[in-house]
Amino acid sequence: MTLTTDKTASKKKLGLKERYAAMTRDLGWEPTYRTPEELFPYLTYEGIKIHDWSAWEDPFRLTMDAYWKYQAEKERKFYAIVDAHAQNNGHLNITDARYLSALKLFLQAISPGEYAAHRGFARAGREFAGVGTQVACQMQALDEVRHAQTQIHALSNYNKFYDGFHAFARLRDRMWYNTVPRSFFDDAMTAGPFEFMLAIGFSFEYVLTNLLFVPFMSGAAYNGDMSTVTFGFSAQSDEARHMTLGLEVIKFLLEQDPDNLPIVQGWIDKWFWRGFRVLGLVSAMMDYMLPKRVMSWREAWNIYGQENGGALFRDLARYGIRKPSGWDDAEASIDHMSHQFMLALHHWNFGTAFHTWIPSEEEMTWLSAKYPDTFDRYYRPRWEHMRSIEEQGPQFHNFGLAKLCQVCQLPCVFTEPDDPSTLWQRETAYQGERYHFCSDGCQQIFDNEPEKYIQAWMPMQALFSELEGNVPAWMDWAGLINEQDNLNFHGSADERNFSAWRGLSTTNTTNQENPA
Repeated sequence: MTLTTDKTASKKKLGLKERYAAMTRDLGWEPTYRTPEELFPYLTYEGIKIHDWSAWEDPFRLTMDAYWKYQAEKERKFYAIVDAHAQNNGHLNITDARYLSALKLFLQAISPGEYAAHRGFARAGREFAGVGTQVACQMQALDEVRHAQTQIHALSNYNKFYDGFHAFARLRDRMWYNTVPRSFFDDAMTAGPFEFMLAIGFSFEYVLTNLLFVPFMSGAAYNGDMSTVTFGFSAQSDEARHMTLGLEVIKFLLEQDPDNLPIVQGWIDKWFWRGFRVLGLVSAMMDYMLPKRVMSWREAWNIYGQENGGALFRDLARYGIRKPSGWDDAEASIDHMSHQFMLALHHWNFGTAFHTWIPSEEEMTWLSAKYPDTFDRYYRPRWEHMRSIEEQGPQFHNFGLAKLCQVCQLPCVFTEPDDPSTLWQRETAYQGERYHFCSDGCQQIFDNEPEKYIQAWMPMQALFSELEGNVPAWMDWAGLINEQDNLNFHGSADERNFSAWRGLSTTNTTNQENPA
């Protein structure tokens, strides 16, 4: 018998790039019994021209096995901290129960948006022909559903003790202010696959989450809420990948064909403004709902809007991309939007699933320092007037139904960019109907696609058409428990319970009655 020795392997170990290609792109195949047009009917729907799908670059080159290991490690750390938060009565470690209003708004408005993004990426991944794009969509779809789940789990502990957390799914569909983010995602999900990728990758990830997950999560840590800050920082590593993907989408489209430039620019104009309007919720959370504020909305915008956004558009200028058409209007609105938004929420707080309050003198001094050109002149007098009304009797409520913008669905409470004393309202007649808008940006979006936006479900019209103007019936339909979830914070069960429970946890007194 002749023995043979093992031969040395003739092929080297695959490098990172080659291994990634073997485990992702090499898994695709060319169909033979259906035409590409039959398989991918939406590729030409938007007018985008793609000549070479292999030119798609994946900046992180994650394979699925690496992805699961990476995310599983984050899950272990996340749930360990959330469990410790619950077991150690973390709901009493926050600075003030007023902070809970920010969490309620986050759960109602943002978490369902994460799930909507998950559904959108699952759809978009099926509609793209390129394997690299399909893999990128698959991983982001998984990221988004994980974000929704971790946010719901992290905030579920507060539902055991405080009001307003119990019906966030119903509130997402039926509460008037939640139609703002809902309409954003409905708009994106009913667009073509390329517009969806730009809407979420650019507007949601680059414009919105930069200004939400970084400064607001820092505010959560500053206010003692380790449960919320843990899911924020757990998600932020994913968001960095998502922002890179959004930028790659833009560059890929622009490098494929010069005819794509005007289409991409139009989408950037549209989705910048749509994202900016959703940021009105974030501005109110940062300036008014955090008892201890880490930075103002203006300061956050200067860093994550002006500096980061300016750098992005300088980078894209070589492709012919300019700043969005609404950029200057947005800059002019920054020093007003949080105040105007919070005033509106306070006027209509009988119809909100969280509490509002008039800022204290100390808080108004802080707002005055952060907004020296606007707060004392335009907004302090209004807050002080409302305080004088409440000192004499019940709070002022605006029981008139607001005029809603047909596109972003916000009440038309914002002022002209160059005139803070005049409401910024526009209108358009289309097919015999008159439609209202909160800004030039929203009117321009409507004028470009009127057939899409005339179909919008508007909560104020629904109140009349479906419930015949019956506000108590609307509250029940929306999942809002009157005098429990809504109205002023001062005097609420949340305030009483937090004060009593905090007192029990920090003193030897044991004979206090259970306030619940």
